[in-house]
Amino acid sequence: MYRLEYPWILAILPLPLLVYWLLPPYKEEQDSLRLSFFSYISSAIGITPQAGAVIIKTNWLQKILAPVCWGLIVVALARPQRVEPPIQKIQPGRDVMIALDISQSMETSDFHSTDGKRLRRVDAVKQVVTDFIQKRKNDRIGLIVFGQAAFPVTPFTLDHDACIKILKQIDVGMAGPQTMIGDAIGLAIKQFDNSDAKQRVMILLTDGNDTGSRMPPLKAAEIASQRGITIHVVGIGDPHAAGEYKVDYAALGGIAKATGGQLFHSENRGELEKAYTTLDAITPQNFRMLSYQPKSELFMIPLGAAVLLLTGYHVVMVIASFMVRIFTNHERLPDEVSASSILKVHL
Repeated sequence: MYRLEYPWILAILPLPLLVYWLLPPYKEEQDSLRLSFFSYISSAIGITPQAGAVIIKTNWLQKILAPVCWGLIVVALARPQRVEPPIQKIQPGRDVMIALDISQSMETSDFHSTDGKRLRRVDAVKQVVTDFIQKRKNDRIGLIVFGQAAFPVTPFTLDHDACIKILKQIDVGMAGPQTMIGDAIGLAIKQFDNSDAKQRVMILLTDGNDTGSRMPPLKAAEIASQRGITIHVVGIGDPHAAGEYKVDYAALGGIAKATGGQLFHSENRGELEKAYTTLDAITPQNFRMLSYQPKSELFMIPLGAAVLLLTGYHVVMVIASFMVRIFTNHERLPDEVSASSILKVHL
């Protein structure tokens, strides 16, 4: 589709006619030399002098090119454009950071697959998280893994396929045997510093209690709340276990409560799937559809045509003038018009 960016400029097309009708003719006075015997010379050579102003005449080519070039220039000023078909783009309204515990305790095989086979906790978690990511087509997803330290695996991205491929390669022990929940939250806060999304959500999944983070988990949660980050916590495992393998639901609940999030208990795969189903429901996808049309400027076409026409006209005029001079130099005055006859007339 073609259009003019400033179609109102076409209103100046009749401007030259208005100038021609309303403004007086241009006049210029020039000095001249009066000859008392000019009439004798003009009659001798057969020229009839005319008194009054000299009118500059235009040729037919000028009369055609002038309005054509003016019209092309006006069209160029109106900025003709070629508008491409509209392109729609999704602008995410929410960033979701998933923090996965891959400490040594995630090696425990106390989950079961749909066919009854025993699964390691980490394998069950990866399956459920993969399904969750696939449902969030319009949210940017980030991924953090933590154990003895926290590491960013993928930044916030809409390339969910790449995120899932990386998730499948993660395994227990890659981040060390311990569980640093506070450090994971602190790392997520830094990742959100580069996010301009209006809604920021972190999903923290762990099967243990914090074992010595440099930043206490509750303090980290308070900072996250100040940054507008909501943390939902998914706890895995038996709360009655001892030592490092114990799930401290009181501490995890404090993290969720401090940021306005929710705490989920998941002692088996069914409860884990239910937790992520609930998370999917309470954090509906938030996005905007942006539509724009690419534009290609075409003003250079009429402008270039006007320049070429004017240049071509002047080239033709120069060549024609040159040819006229060549033919004129070969012409001679008639026999009866000579210097001696002019002198005799004067005498």
